Amino acid sequence: MASEQHDLVIIGGGPGGYAAALYGAAAGLDVAMIENRRIGGTCLNRGCIPAKELLQTAEVARTVRESDRFGVNASGDITLDFGTSTDRMWSVVDQLVNGLGSLLKNRKVTVFDGTGTLGADSTVTVKGADGEETTIDAANVILASGSVPRTIPGFDVSDRILTSDEVFLLEKLPDRVVVVGGGAIGCEFASTFVDMGSEVTILEALPAIMPGVDSDVVKVVKRALEKRGITIKTGVKVTGQTEVDGGVRVELEGGDSVEADTVVVSVGRRPLSDSLGLDGTGVEVDERGFVKVDEYCRTGVDGVFAVGDLIATPGLAHVAYAESILVIKQIMGEPCVPVDYGRVPWCIYSHPEVAFVGLTEEAAKAAGHDVVVSKHRWAGNGRAMILGETEGLVKIIAAKNDDGTGGQVLGVHMAGPWVTEQLGMGYLSVNWEATIDEIAQFIQPHPSLSENFGETVLTLTGRGLHG
Repeated sequence: MASEQHDLVIIGGGPGGYAAALYGAAAGLDVAMIENRRIGGTCLNRGCIPAKELLQTAEVARTVRESDRFGVNASGDITLDFGTSTDRMWSVVDQLVNGLGSLLKNRKVTVFDGTGTLGADSTVTVKGADGEETTIDAANVILASGSVPRTIPGFDVSDRILTSDEVFLLEKLPDRVVVVGGGAIGCEFASTFVDMGSEVTILEALPAIMPGVDSDVVKVVKRALEKRGITIKTGVKVTGQTEVDGGVRVELEGGDSVEADTVVVSVGRRPLSDSLGLDGTGVEVDERGFVKVDEYCRTGVDGVFAVGDLIATPGLAHVAYAESILVIKQIMGEPCVPVDYGRVPWCIYSHPEVAFVGLTEEAAKAAGHDVVVSKHRWAGNGRAMILGETEGLVKIIAAKNDDGTGGQVLGVHMAGPWVTEQLGMGYLSVNWEATIDEIAQFIQPHPSLSENFGETVLTLTGRGLHG
């Protein structure tokens, strides 16, 4: 068995793993990283990037279909070449994966192709596809093995039953799609398929889609999805499925059923901790499979950390980046501050898009805050009208001053055109604990979508311009 020595060894090459490798190498550490599939992890290969690429294809299709609103008449039948769409998707993925590989190589990160396990003495063993093993000794270990899609009983993966991993392998666009799960991922897939031309049904067990999102935002998105032809059934429990001629019948509690050509099971993800060999290492795992860590991402073993989807924090790539930077700073002996998970940015890339940070109105009141709320819809925004995208709103929750005006900004919630690119102002406001009076001084360009944020803020001073 070969052996190597490094300053840091990382098990997992997804966002948490490669961010730690790049940041650590930039800090001067000798880094080794282990990945048993393609570097980039779920985000790059089976998640964020391919999903958003298909969403962009869907947006182009929708734009062309609706182009007559602008006096642009697309002649003939508008068709979607699904193969070309997926070819472009994989081209984008490959470019990013190759670029990441070059970055790692340029920073002299040693990348192992294999499965990494942690030993009782905190050494790491890499088992390659050829069966050969290498042991790595390092002063520090980061566990970043990520997650896999959750499934539900009776819905084993097949040609017609897919999770978010398999959906990107479709070779043709299904005519009818049932999405089981109305969370962020489920709504993104539903939005993609309906704009590409599929008939779509969302089945959600909870009373509303997009759990955890501000209720006003959820109402906007639900209305917009239904307007585009998506059937949304909430408060329904899926009990099973049977194959029927040419498709699948999804059975619901109470005797109802829905038929489809393809079922996309989108009920969340579970941590991939069972492959790490943690028994006897001192690293603890909770009943759901998450590795237990403190606020600094430290496990119970000195020098062993865990980040990303492997721990019970928001399953977002940018959160994994932040956790990895936090860990590297500790290894380097630099000052660092734990991630404030209550103030991280969230984005959902459905149509309309959703973006938010901080407390919802309901959560702020439950926490005991006396709040004042301002909401501005896109219908009065010149830029949104020019784009023809006026569905949605900007909503800001602020602490209430004695005179009824807004004080500290507690939450910013948006639904509408390109709000995922507009959240920066809201993110800075919430995380810098800014007050309404402070950010009301900021000048917004005109005409722009960002004016809606500025107008919403200005209203909370008691002297809004347009509302």
